[in-house]
Amino acid sequence: MMEFLTAHFATILFYILAGLTVAGGIGVISFKNPVHSALSLLGTFLMVAALFVLQHAEFLAAVQVLVYAGGILVLFLFVIMLVNIKRMQPEQVFLSRVAPLAVAVGITLGAIIAGLLLAGSLGHPAAAPAALQSVQGQHVGNTEAVGWVLYTKYLVPFEIVSVVLLVAMVGAIIFGRKDPTLEGRGGRMEP
Repeated sequence: MMEFLTAHFATILFYILAGLTVAGGIGVISFKNPVHSALSLLGTFLMVAALFVLQHAEFLAAVQVLVYAGGILVLFLFVIMLVNIKRMQPEQVFLSRVAPLAVAVGITLGAIIAGLLLAGSLGHPAAAPAALQSVQGQHVGNTEAVGWVLYTKYLVPFEIVSVVLLVAMVGAIIFGRKDPTLEGRGGRMEP
């Protein structure tokens, strides 16, 4: 039994982490409390980062933790605080009439994606991790290889994404601001 565990430890760990990732994703959509959903999303982000580490993509794992578990999750929590979801009617929060249709569409899309991934993995051999660690024939680290390709070959898309994120951040600040004319009237608008 011990020999089986040591021989297949990476595979067993992968399936455990994948199961925890799926469980976290299900928790995001099944919890009614938005803060609990956000914490489940945090667990999902961390499990995906652990899967990246298991696949020797340390740079992507660090980016996953810093950008998604750090920045995006904090943004979600700010939105939860700004919206004040407790004042909303239950019908507006959970669309129970379309839930069966959403589940059916989700299962169908999941089956299509799984079939495409299976067909793609059977047709082509997987790339070796060493291919991700070489730049112009020289063996470098994973992070250096990603940085080299990102800032040479994909510089323009990288800059476009940074401008789009800047516009989104400015838009969120503008939409999140309170109107100064409302504060003088006790927070209520008069008709």
